[in-house]
Amino acid sequence: MAVSGRVLSLAVQAMLATSTGRSCGYGAAPTASSLPTGAATPYSVLYPVGSTSDGPPFGDASADARIIYQVTSVGTTAEQAEWMADKVRAGILTRTPAGYTYSITATGYVVMARELDKEEGVTAASGVYSYVQRFAIEVTTLS
Repeated sequence: MAVSGRVLSLAVQAMLATSTGRSCGYGAAPTASSLPTGAATPYSVLYPVGSTSDGPPFGDASADARIIYQVTSVGTTAEQAEWMADKVRAGILTRTPAGYTYSITATGYVVMARELDKEEGVTAASGVYSYVQRFAIEVTTLS
């Protein structure tokens, strides 16, 4: 079975909202009804950028994928955008001896690894500040 990008994206989005305590949009800014903080800044936006798959020969039900996500942290000041980016980074990468502090729970999959792929830092446009980060999430299917 191939890895479903949508299933993993929704799991990453939920983990970011939990770990940061701020709303996370999926491809767009969060709406007023988004949990936990609606469209109030700061917030983050998750963008699936692409993936690569590898895995078993034909006929085997398991598969692996490396999915790249861009997370854009948005604030009304540079400091606020950077603060949000710090929370995103910590949510995705912080570990304890038992594993990652915030789990990415996607039915049918196990997250094997997470890594920071790239950070572009703060930019400003029309009084809105954003901080762009890219992360790689490696998953495998459960069979």
